[in-house]
Amino acid sequence: MARARASEGLSPTVILAAGGLVLVVAVPFLFILLQAVFPALGRGSLAAPFSAVSGALGDARLLGMALNTLLLGALVVALSALIAVPLAVLRALFRVPGALLWDLLFLIPFMIPPYIATLGWIMTLQPKGYLAQLLGFDLAAFLFSVPGIVFVMTLNTFPVVYFAVSRTVETVGSRYADVARVFGAGPARAFWRITLPLSTPGLAASLLLVFAMAIEEYGTPAALGRRAGFDVLVTAIDLRVSDWPIDLPGAAILSLVLVMLSFAAFLLQRWILTRRSFQTTTGKPQESAKRELGRWRLPVIALFATVAFVATALPLLAILATALSRTISGGLVWSNLGLSNFTAILSDSTGALRALSTSLSLGLAAALITGILGALSAYAVVKAKMRGRGLLDGLTILPNALPGIVVAVGLILAWNQPWLPVTPYNTVLILLLAYCCILLPQPVRYSTAAFHQIGDNLEAAARVFGASPLTAFRRILLPLILPSLLASMLLVFAVATRELVASVVVAPVGVSTISTYIWRQFEQGSVGLGMAMAFVTILITTALPLIVLSLMGRRGSLL
Repeated sequence: MARARASEGLSPTVILAAGGLVLVVAVPFLFILLQAVFPALGRGSLAAPFSAVSGALGDARLLGMALNTLLLGALVVALSALIAVPLAVLRALFRVPGALLWDLLFLIPFMIPPYIATLGWIMTLQPKGYLAQLLGFDLAAFLFSVPGIVFVMTLNTFPVVYFAVSRTVETVGSRYADVARVFGAGPARAFWRITLPLSTPGLAASLLLVFAMAIEEYGTPAALGRRAGFDVLVTAIDLRVSDWPIDLPGAAILSLVLVMLSFAAFLLQRWILTRRSFQTTTGKPQESAKRELGRWRLPVIALFATVAFVATALPLLAILATALSRTISGGLVWSNLGLSNFTAILSDSTGALRALSTSLSLGLAAALITGILGALSAYAVVKAKMRGRGLLDGLTILPNALPGIVVAVGLILAWNQPWLPVTPYNTVLILLLAYCCILLPQPVRYSTAAFHQIGDNLEAAARVFGASPLTAFRRILLPLILPSLLASMLLVFAVATRELVASVVVAPVGVSTISTYIWRQFEQGSVGLGMAMAFVTILITTALPLIVLSLMGRRGSLL
């Protein structure tokens, strides 16, 4: 038995997962940890260990910022669940008219860069903003407040919950609830006691991701929180990295505080998932037919349309209005509108198309790499019988607890060592490593939730008939988790194509991405040109999600 377990632990699947996690996650995090312990690491010295800890943790504002960070994460999680879970359940169990269109519309908010969406909301709700110009009043007091920050961030994160829960509930199906109804349970009781509990893996995984995204997001708290007097840990980390004198040890120490907060949420998720079994895929065919909405058809369509209008249409209209404006001060008048910004983008006179090509290529590569590594890592954690899988699971959640700028610093410290014979530093590969490190938790969490619902008997049967662990994974398990995995890869692609902070720090000289291009236009005062680039990017990046979502809608042919 011990030899069997050891052999299982050293299977090719587990080795690939462990090697990938070490390269993508452990190496940069190790150097962040070393920087926190040894303040002079950047100068090649290990002197005065732990000397920076007391100064960073002794900051009187630290407790308040930590509590604000927890509050922000909890509120965004709660509001995201309130919006996304009802929509996801309706999408999974009923024939919602235009289901693929709603999927696409709900993906777009996640694809809009948070700093762009926040600027769009500022230009809409601020005094003399678009809302004031059209209707005569503004909502600046709401926007520059804690509820306003939570509202804007939720519109960016609720698609994570929507896609995860809808795919999970769709996998569970209505078969178990139908059995409960045969024995006298009403529809509501069958849902609350059967369907929703069996969907816990997808719900817990997505809410963990939302919490991690909320506590590490920089753009929205920086733009809205300062005017509201609402400081969080990530803005404090940015000050230590960007303001002179640079305090890399202090930034690393505060980042470790974020790690502990994220790990607390991670342990809560683990506790929820290990309390009971959530296996629903046993090899028996399941009924996938969805129910008709009947008299609830119009109210459901109205609900989906309302969320799509607020989350997708309003930000897009604000971005488009700014992109069409010749001058920001000119306002929403016909004489101030034109296509000059789009002409400059499409003519590539400012290098926009080169930046677009670079980001799309990196986004696709990051989605493929994190998808493969995420599936392998989730298998190693959930299915492999091996010691140390808890350590692997911990490595998968680490990146989402670290701000992108700290990940970038860790990559610089790790790969800019003079003794390395070959290094990706100062090449486009360093950007790919940064994106993979930051975004790996999403495919891992989605795949982990899917593996928790697959019984062990399917893989065991394949092994009995001579399949190797890698073959059983590729031919049996991977097709079963493919819908959830593809959904997570879409999210990785959406984020990677517009990631800002790490791109600004580690992008090689002469390499421009979408986010760095937009950021530079903002710095130069060309807000309209930056918004035009953002709008063109959103339009182009919807093509791939549309194709993939269509394939997922016909997943029977995929499997």
